[in-house]
Amino acid sequence: MSTGQNNIPFNYPVFSVSKSKEEFDLRAIILTYLKYWKWFVISVAVCVVIAFLFNKYTVPVYVVNGTVVLNEEKPDITADLFSSAGLVNNKVNIQNEIWILKSFFLAEEALKNLNFNITYFRDGTFQKNQIYGNTPVLVELDWNHAQIVGGMFKVTVLEQNKFRLEMEEEGLSVFNPSDPFYNSTLSDQSIFDGEYSFDSLIVNDFSKITIKNAGALPGEEIFFSVTDTPTLALQLANDLSVQLVDEKSSILSLSLQTTIRKKGENYLNNLMDAYLERELAEKNRASDATIAFIQNQLSGITDSLTFFENRLQQYRTDNKIFNLSEEGSRVYDNLLVLENDRAKAEISLRYYNQLRDYLDREDFDALMAPAIADLDNNLLTTLVGNLIELQADKTRLTANFKDENPAVQEINRRIDNTRKVLSENVNSAIANIRANIAQLTDRINAVDKEINQLPETERRLLGIQRQFEINESIYVYLQEKLYEAQITKASNFPKNSILNGARSSLSPVFPKKSLNLIIGLFIGLAVPFLVITTKNYFNNRVDDPRFLEKHQDIPFLGIIGKASLDHARVVLENPKSGVTESFRSLRSDMSYLVPEKNKVVILFTSSISGEGKTFCAINMASVYALSGKKVILLGLDLRKPKIAQDFGLENNVGISTILSKELDWREAVKSSGYENLDILLSGAIPPNPAELILQDSFSKMMSEIKEAYDIVIMDCPPVGLVSETKELFKYSDINIFVFRHKYSDKSNIKVVESLREKEELKKIYTILNDFQVDHRYGYGYGYGYGYGYGKDYGYYQEDKGGTISRLLKKK
Repeated sequence: MSTGQNNIPFNYPVFSVSKSKEEFDLRAIILTYLKYWKWFVISVAVCVVIAFLFNKYTVPVYVVNGTVVLNEEKPDITADLFSSAGLVNNKVNIQNEIWILKSFFLAEEALKNLNFNITYFRDGTFQKNQIYGNTPVLVELDWNHAQIVGGMFKVTVLEQNKFRLEMEEEGLSVFNPSDPFYNSTLSDQSIFDGEYSFDSLIVNDFSKITIKNAGALPGEEIFFSVTDTPTLALQLANDLSVQLVDEKSSILSLSLQTTIRKKGENYLNNLMDAYLERELAEKNRASDATIAFIQNQLSGITDSLTFFENRLQQYRTDNKIFNLSEEGSRVYDNLLVLENDRAKAEISLRYYNQLRDYLDREDFDALMAPAIADLDNNLLTTLVGNLIELQADKTRLTANFKDENPAVQEINRRIDNTRKVLSENVNSAIANIRANIAQLTDRINAVDKEINQLPETERRLLGIQRQFEINESIYVYLQEKLYEAQITKASNFPKNSILNGARSSLSPVFPKKSLNLIIGLFIGLAVPFLVITTKNYFNNRVDDPRFLEKHQDIPFLGIIGKASLDHARVVLENPKSGVTESFRSLRSDMSYLVPEKNKVVILFTSSISGEGKTFCAINMASVYALSGKKVILLGLDLRKPKIAQDFGLENNVGISTILSKELDWREAVKSSGYENLDILLSGAIPPNPAELILQDSFSKMMSEIKEAYDIVIMDCPPVGLVSETKELFKYSDINIFVFRHKYSDKSNIKVVESLREKEELKKIYTILNDFQVDHRYGYGYGYGYGYGYGKDYGYYQEDKGGTISRLLKKK
């Protein structure tokens, strides 16, 4: 029996379903979701509020941008001669420069002048807010001593000169300056908890720290965390983004996300400055080595010059001789020129010997410019410069890549080729200089013979003056070269340049407020949509008439609405209800299903108990009785009878009694209390209902009943639970399989299919009982649900409701 409590019934007549191809019903799908509109409204409201709160209380993140221009080195005259040999490379390797800018060592260099190791916070609504600049307290650390890092400390100002220090968040570790890349865990996280005085030194095995009051007031709370430079540099190097502005350009854009705009700008500016300073330092490396070499030579020449100057003055004073003779002056001038040339050649030889030693040891970082050699050798100058630059590139690459990297292997090949060519040139230059020195020595020896012919006093004066002036000439020469090297160093500048300094975006990139609200809106719509879709997908109950309709081999007769009475006699007690009209329509369909018969046997069954087969059988019998047909309702569910209860009868005599005691069935027929409707109850529950049905007496009884009545309605037990129903199919003309809305399992359709195939039942049909439609929207399946909704709602008694209900029904 189908009943409802506190429900406005929404009942519709049954209909015959045409076997046309199933169409996609968009309106039905939309209405399926619209009936849950409250879920959508609540979900959207909650998600949008969450998005609003997220926008309001999330710390905004800004992007800081800066740009660097990469310029190519201007090649000298000899560059084109050796570019084909792989010895000169003036092209900018943009990928290398990107990795240099993102390198750990450059980030560490940029942090040297920034006090980023201490981060200060104040309490916020939902989280702590970072302070940068004008901090109430100042924390100073000695990084030459072991220091605690990580975690978070809380400073509570007690008095002007006193504070309490306590651990706010655990996670402390110990930074060791002797092993800066591996921090050790601190076991006692509360070791620093206590009261201290401002400006006092807090020293133990794990820390050396001083906290100063920079304007904090009593009662104020400040938080701070400590991060060591290697960890901070690694984090910032990973956070930095470097990319080309355009594929055809050589301008790099540097960007960094930060919650503190000024802090990000300071770091990015320092990073770009460190990048140019590193490049300049690499370019100055050769000049620095040259200056150091010249200064080393000058230190020895200065001592010799002073010694011989004093000796010359003393000799002239002692011997009363100040000027050489005309012959002595001539010989001396010739000798002095030769001695100066040989001294310069010897300095060049020392340079080349040292250069060869560096090449043999592959100590390319110590290479110096060949200007000291005083030789016109552009090739040698180019090769030394290229080798220094290649070595600098290798140093930068190996800071980020292993030796197996193709870029490192390529630069190693260039270095090896350049070193070989340079070694050959150096050896050739050494041989030439040695030959020149030997030639000058021979010429000096020849002049010495002329000097020996001079008087002894003049000869000695010439020797002392010779040594003095040679040292003086070499000193002047070295000073000139020193000035030249210093000028060269001073004139060096980075080939790259900063195009735009670091500037922060005016609006935050996170959170994106408008986007978050839109996302909140879509999530609010998506969550109930997914829940409803998932619920419908996994719902195994028959909640849609189209499920039965699409099984075209088993005709679907239609739907029976939900009754509002507390008993099954809906047709008899409420003849104007929608349920009654449904059974009238079903009665009309019977004439089309068996048009050649005046007497019809209709069997009602289902898969399981509770699907409403008895309710349908009672009302089907009632609707035929109202039409004037002589009807009998057979209670063939011998195991769980219900008809007697619905009609207020006593189930003491019935079919089980007739079959077991061989009584005349006419003696057991009871009046329903309504005209044209008789009832043959099931009787007492027997121990063997299946065997009773199989008796010949039952077949004889059915034949007699068919002769005596126009319409026979058989209320049979569920075919999915018991076997005797299959024996009853042979007595029926029409077999109706009852499904109950939102109660019957979809898999029960297989029972009907099995009956049709195995039992060869031709006239088996399905109906959907207890169908309920949402009062607000309806299903809109085109089943004629609008039937009878006139201005006065005159067809169905249940249709009288409130204004809102009528409007929703009309919609």
